[in-house]
Amino acid sequence: MLILDRVGKTYPNGVHALENFSARIQPGEIVAIIGGSGCGKSTLLRTISGLDRATTGSVTLDTISIAAPHEKVGIIFQEPRLLPWLSVAGNIGFGLSDLPAAERQQRVARALARVGLSDKADTWPRELSGGQAQRVAIARALVPSPEVLLLDEPFSALDAFTRADLQDHLLNLWADTKPTLILVTHDVDEAVVLADRVIVMRPRPGRLFEEIKVDLTRPRDRASTAFEIVKHQVLASLDRSLNRAARPADDLLTIGEGI
Repeated sequence: MLILDRVGKTYPNGVHALENFSARIQPGEIVAIIGGSGCGKSTLLRTISGLDRATTGSVTLDTISIAAPHEKVGIIFQEPRLLPWLSVAGNIGFGLSDLPAAERQQRVARALARVGLSDKADTWPRELSGGQAQRVAIARALVPSPEVLLLDEPFSALDAFTRADLQDHLLNLWADTKPTLILVTHDVDEAVVLADRVIVMRPRPGRLFEEIKVDLTRPRDRASTAFEIVKHQVLASLDRSLNRAARPADDLLTIGEGI
C-alpha cells in the first residue's frame, strides 16, 4: 500500500506548493490526479517518486520510506526522454543491466510485442513518431515491474487519436502485473477512461479537494450515459475547486477508507 501522510512541500524560494495531503492507495489501483494550474499535481508526483523530498509529512510504500528515487517506483514524463545513443531495444532494456543477457532480451522482446513495436527494436529514437516514442517510454518504465508507476501528463502532447490508442496500450500493459498507477492529467476524459478514482485538487497551496469513484467496467465506453455522468461529476468538482469560497476537503476520508 502507498501511504501519503500529511505531505507538504515548500520550495527554497518560499513557494508553498503542497499542504497536508493524505491518501491511502491500494496495490493495483489506478488513480488520476486532476486540478487547476498551481494545485501541486506535479509536485505531488515528484514527491511520491522521491525526486523531491517532502518538507512535511511522509511517503511510505509498504514499509519503505520514500525520500529518494527507488527501484519500486517508476515514472513517465510528458516527453519520452529516450536516450538518443541507444536503440529502441536498448532504451527498454536500460534498467535491466543486472539481469542475464538472455533474460533481458526476452523481457525486452515481450515488451516490444506488447506495445506493437517488435519491428522497431533496432530503430533509433529520432526515427520514431511521438506516439511510438511514448510507447517505448511506457514499455521501459514497466519492464522492470515496478510496484508503483507515476505518469505526469504522458499523452498531453499527442493528438486525440494517438492519445486514445496509448491509453488502451497502457491499460493492456497494466493488466499484465497490475502495478499501482498514479496519473496526473488535465484531460477529464482521460481520467475517467483510466482511473478507479479521480482526485481533484485545490490550488495555492495544493490540497485534496474531492475524490470521485469511477465505478465503470473496463473497457469503458466514452459515449455511454454512465461515462458522461462521471465526467460531469469531475467537471463540477473542478469548477468548485477553483472557487475560493468553496470548502476544501482537508478533512475528507483518505483514499481507500469508507468507500
